[in-house]
Amino acid sequence: MNASRLSLHSGQPSGQHPGRRLCRVSDVPDGGARVVDEGPAGKPVIVVRRGERVWAYANRCPHFSVPLDFEPGLISCYRSQVLMCAHHSALFRFEDGHCIEGPCAGAALDGFTVEIDAAGWVLA
Repeated sequence: MNASRLSLHSGQPSGQHPGRRLCRVSDVPDGGARVVDEGPAGKPVIVVRRGERVWAYANRCPHFSVPLDFEPGLISCYRSQVLMCAHHSALFRFEDGHCIEGPCAGAALDGFTVEIDAAGWVLA
């Protein structure tokens, strides 16, 4: 399990974008996730990473609208492919937040468009 927590403000590599800083790409473990306490709209988001690709989702399971982490900041990731809800074991793909298994199969996490700036910041 790769997980960590960050109290800062949140894809794919890109040029310049005047977005809100979530965290640095290097703050997110490759194949893992990081919770950012204050993302877009001031709500917690999960930033996931596989290599140089990064995605961001609201930290809210569509099944019962509970956070994906059971303990704050501890997000379960499996084989650098899926996030797992700690409450219901629902599995969500990194690349689109789509639930592929569990009680909310077919639903999806609320995603945010993110980019990586030249300094390595993930921007929402």
